[in-house]
Amino acid sequence: MTDAKCHKKDIMAIHDAMDILSGRWKISIISSLCYYNKRRFSEILNDLSGISNKQLSKELKELEQNKLIKRTVLDTQPVSVHYNLTEYGWTLQDLIHGLADWGTRHREVIFSEP
Repeated sequence: MTDAKCHKKDIMAIHDAMDILSGRWKISIISSLCYYNKRRFSEILNDLSGISNKQLSKELKELEQNKLIKRTVLDTQPVSVHYNLTEYGWTLQDLIHGLADWGTRHREVIFSEP
């Protein structure tokens, strides 16, 4: 395969990934589950300042449909639900840590004196 074809294939793969992970909240939700492993809906809601219940519910459903998270309903009174990353979802861990490292460096660059 030529370099141009390889690059085009890579760009298409990035486009596919961004279709799944795009939006304001998906990476943050995955990050919450990556750092805390298992979270209840209310805990994720508290982790993400500014997201509404309705939006969080929508995002969680989309992530579940894409097999990145698992929703578990516990047989308790009252019923309890928790979310965690699937084995496939855990493949994003290096990406999440890389983004966190880059974000820290970016803040240092932006807020450092010229």
